[in-house]
Amino acid sequence: MTRHPLLITGFLDRAEQMFGGTEVVGYDGGREVHRSTYRDHARRVRRLAGALVELGVRPGDRVATCCWNHHRHLELYSAVPLAGGVLHTVNLRLGPDEIGHVVGHAEDTVLVVDTSLLPQVERARRARPEMRVVVTDGDAGPGTLAYEDLVAGGEPVTGPPPVAEDDLAALCYTSGTTGTPKGVGYSHRALFLHTFAACLADGHAISERDTVLHVVPMFHANAWGIPFAALMAGATQVLPGPHPSVADLAAAITGERVTYTGMVPTVAVDLVAHARATGTDLHGLRALVLGGSPPSDELLRALDALGVPTFQGWGMTEISPMGTFSRPTPAAEADPAARRAAVRTQGRLLPGLQWRLVDPDALPTGDLRDVPHDGVATGELLLRGPWVADRYYRDERPESFVDGWLRTGDVATIDPDGYLRIVDRAKDLIKSGGEWISSAALEQAVLTHPGVREAAVVAVPHERWQERPLAVVVAAADTAPTGEELRAHLAEQVPRWWLPERVEFVAALPRTSVGKIDKRALRSRFGAAAPERPPVTRPVRS
Repeated sequence: MTRHPLLITGFLDRAEQMFGGTEVVGYDGGREVHRSTYRDHARRVRRLAGALVELGVRPGDRVATCCWNHHRHLELYSAVPLAGGVLHTVNLRLGPDEIGHVVGHAEDTVLVVDTSLLPQVERARRARPEMRVVVTDGDAGPGTLAYEDLVAGGEPVTGPPPVAEDDLAALCYTSGTTGTPKGVGYSHRALFLHTFAACLADGHAISERDTVLHVVPMFHANAWGIPFAALMAGATQVLPGPHPSVADLAAAITGERVTYTGMVPTVAVDLVAHARATGTDLHGLRALVLGGSPPSDELLRALDALGVPTFQGWGMTEISPMGTFSRPTPAAEADPAARRAAVRTQGRLLPGLQWRLVDPDALPTGDLRDVPHDGVATGELLLRGPWVADRYYRDERPESFVDGWLRTGDVATIDPDGYLRIVDRAKDLIKSGGEWISSAALEQAVLTHPGVREAAVVAVPHERWQERPLAVVVAAADTAPTGEELRAHLAEQVPRWWLPERVEFVAALPRTSVGKIDKRALRSRFGAAAPERPPVTRPVRS
């Protein structure tokens, strides 16, 4: 067989040749600001790639983007690799110091930034005065170049880039919730194979028949890889622009006849509330994929009632980012309760990847002692495969990798049918009196109370039991429970020794830059506070 390099730049050729009339649509504040075809999109990408080469971008050079979800950012997803560069999507929700760190660590040679985000990158610019800065919108200001001028004047790139399939095509840094952000480099080959997995029928199943709405930030883990999948498959792509409201998203879904979108559960909760309040019809969606944190059964029931098929995906920045997909079995599809139960798991492993559950107590010694896949035994999840990182960019971090396996840091079970259930992050488990409590399982129990909208559980220090669980709750409107009522509700679902010592009610839970609950902030805020009620008996192990 012939050896053909697997380069993601081939997706643009395919889209141009086979789906030239398919549209790319952009919005800003709910108003349409861009509509073009893949044919036009490809022409602009090729000119932009040529302009980057003329700016001095050489194979392997990093080109940073600090942009919202708009059509120019989508063009950069193809143009930077076509120029031979490495697309570095910068998390625009990081602070200026952290942005300065990742831009400096990556040694970016060009930075493409939305004008509104220029203050965010000022420190990075001062630290790297040799870095060329391109503004996506408006005229060039002092020390910057205008994006549209580059597109207009660039000599089109017509051939494949001068790179190999194992060369980097993209770079993304972790959100830094547990320390300094770490860089993860993605090769052309890794993203090529990851894209095929995204289009599998038992994965996201992206196809030419789809209209995809990009809600997941494009700075975050390649927007789950969906821009590449949509381009390869020939799907229509809709970009909501900066700061889209839930009303903007709902209008785009109905107006553009969106069939596929992905989002974190908190956005889905707001979308459901908006649809109920306005009567918005969402049943045109064939798939709403949730990620970032497990959805509650209440949310899944609400989406069922709206006629929206819902799924869950699980992944990490380190795995490009998709690892599993929770498509129910045919038998489960026929039973609404069984279907919701399957979707609340993290799903089955995508083809091409391998996994292990290992005894976390033996890991520090280098002993990979497997635990059974019986849906009961828990272990730390390890992964390897063609789109799984085996090191961090310019930072080996050997403790994160063992014998060619990535340590995910997730404690999980795998049932006999191959469905993964994340029990907790290893760092979020609560050890009370020598026994482990799953914060994730306790959160799910809290969320079953009808008066709870959102919840997080963290460990707080305890002088007798070392750690005890604290529940931080956002109450639903007009139905807020008291702490004692919530404890009584939990007593029917979890062991008594799991019951939180304290329940704190807040207006909103703190979020990380990618929308996940910031448990580090909660531990910092509530960890030193006095207990709401002192324990009077040893927690009962039942």
